[in-house]
Amino acid sequence: MTNNVVIALSCGTNDTNRATRAIHLATIAHKEGKNTYLFLLDEGVYLAKEGIITHVRAATGDVADDLLAYLQAHNVPILVCTPCANARQIKENDLIDGARMASAAEFINLSCDATVISL
Repeated sequence: MTNNVVIALSCGTNDTNRATRAIHLATIAHKEGKNTYLFLLDEGVYLAKEGIITHVRAATGDVADDLLAYLQAHNVPILVCTPCANARQIKENDLIDGARMASAAEFINLSCDATVISL
């Protein structure tokens, strides 16, 4: 069993429940001592753009911004699919603290030695 967890999030403000739940799962994985990565792709890349996540929350009341702040404070890598971000005109300097652009190859390499949860 691996100690690595990759949460792949492909939705953003278009599905606030799933988006918040993915960030929540990344937070829990980290708190459980897992080597955790949050990989944002497709619409999920919007969540890494400064100011977007502020009003994202789940029906349960969980607030994505609070959960993301935990990941940032604990240096959990927030990886943003480069082609997905480029297609949405999001640049590296638009990203929140702790987020960086990443390639599909990096996602695959991380995933080969991890449990992957895709939302």
